[in-house]
Amino acid sequence: MTRSFKDWWDIIPSDLKEKALNGNKSNTILLNQVNYVLLHLELEDKHEAKPSHGELRTWLHSGQVDVVRIK
Repeated sequence: MTRSFKDWWDIIPSDLKEKALNGNKSNTILLNQVNYVLLHLELEDKHEAKPSHGELRTWLHSGQVDVVRIK
């Protein structure tokens, strides 16, 4: 079973989420912000917290995460 983005985001430490969002909480999360979190999870050896390839693909294709922001 694939986790939703929200399910995954809820397990991310709040300080890391704040740094990734950089004050932008009003819009859908951008892929760039997810990549920031993934990099820091990798650097902190928290591999178990990283999503699977399938989860990432589902989040992107379903619109749970935006690839680019269109204004």
